[in-house]
Amino acid sequence: METKRLAGLEPAAVFGYFEEICAIPHGSRNTKMISDYLVDFAKKNGLRYIQDADNNVILFGEGTCGLENRPPVILQGHMDMVCEKDADCPIDMATEGLDVTHDGNVVFAKGTTLGADNGIAVALAMAILADKTIPQPPLEVIITVDEEIGLLGAASVDLSELKGRTMINLDSEGEGIFTVSCAGGCTATLSLPVERRAVYGPCIRLVVDGLQGGHSGADIHRNRGNANKIMGEFMSRIQKLMPLCLTSLAGGAKDNAIPRSCQATLVAMGIHLERINTIAEELQAEIRETYNEPEATVQAFDVDALGGNGLTTESTAKIIELLCAAPNSVQSWSQDIEGLVQTSLNLGVIKLGERFNATLSVRSSVNTEKLELLAQLKQLAEMFGASYVENGDYPAWEFKKESHLRDVMVDTYKAMFQKEPKVEAIHAGLECGLFSEKLPGLDCVSIGPQMHDIHTSRERLEIASTERTWKFLLEVLKNL
Repeated sequence: METKRLAGLEPAAVFGYFEEICAIPHGSRNTKMISDYLVDFAKKNGLRYIQDADNNVILFGEGTCGLENRPPVILQGHMDMVCEKDADCPIDMATEGLDVTHDGNVVFAKGTTLGADNGIAVALAMAILADKTIPQPPLEVIITVDEEIGLLGAASVDLSELKGRTMINLDSEGEGIFTVSCAGGCTATLSLPVERRAVYGPCIRLVVDGLQGGHSGADIHRNRGNANKIMGEFMSRIQKLMPLCLTSLAGGAKDNAIPRSCQATLVAMGIHLERINTIAEELQAEIRETYNEPEATVQAFDVDALGGNGLTTESTAKIIELLCAAPNSVQSWSQDIEGLVQTSLNLGVIKLGERFNATLSVRSSVNTEKLELLAQLKQLAEMFGASYVENGDYPAWEFKKESHLRDVMVDTYKAMFQKEPKVEAIHAGLECGLFSEKLPGLDCVSIGPQMHDIHTSRERLEIASTERTWKFLLEVLKNL
């Protein structure tokens, strides 16, 4: 196989295929070319394949070297990548390949994301399938589309022809870490009707800012403040002194990100700004003491306006009460894995327009708990007279107390590297949850080589780690 920039790196076949992948545009929703490339690979190597209308591809490899009659093993990854680039990078990632290179230690792409998440999984699987001298059981390789924008390929792919119930997912970014469970999730939106009228009086702008924010799954346990919840408490304390009329309210950018800031404008008749500032100073001190938020600010400012098209005091009070009543953050911890958040939710986005909308991201590694929490939110909506909508639902990948695959992988790792791997779960979504639902009894572990700064133009893939992961994967396939 001819390579260019990555020639000489080991394993040669893996990096050869990876460089070919990097030469093909394959961002999310732009997967036809990379999907056809995989079909061409299957044809050249005499492999049975399935390519569906969404561009998902399944490749089937026969066993080799005396392992032909063993149960099939599934290898799995996704073909799409996150397309981010530096402002001065001239590459059109929708039509051009990446400027991939290496420095002897890491592989990277100049000015763009590398797409090792998850192109390296595809390259690993291709290198195994193409080499009939590698001892391997029958393989069923699932390569999905559009994982990065909501696990869409995993949701749509038809797995009815698969016989395997042992799956190695190759979409992890930390060498020596075996992921064995992940949270399922769903987004819930509460939409509250409001009543507006012309209101007159001094306008005040409230600002909650300077919070750390973070991922609503990976960072939800880090004792960080939620700007939307803090704003609810801020307005509640002011409302105890004087009825309020909101004219605007907005906080958070994404439902799966802990909101860093929130702003509100309101008419507060008969109350001096000094009294509101006293409330702000007290609340700011409490937030900094209660949460890991040393830079948190809670402030109030005069607005050069007298009233406007505001909400009635009744509608304003209902919004404030809803913000204060909405559950948020960690709801329960796992009893099986120490330190793992089991169930959580994040009041990610609030916006006042013709209605007041609040969007929450719900996560749980136990499907029944996720459903119970969603039921609570639906009850909350009914209590306040709000409409309620769910979308983006995906199942949890629940922890298996007994796993033959996990045992084999742990024993193999200890024998090869003379140390224990980390066996952990993550409070975020992986495709394994959807596959576990589609393939009852699935035994699954997720691994991958060491990567850094994925989804950014600083993304790097460690060369030596890739080689170790390759050798480990081959040994596991032989030992299963």
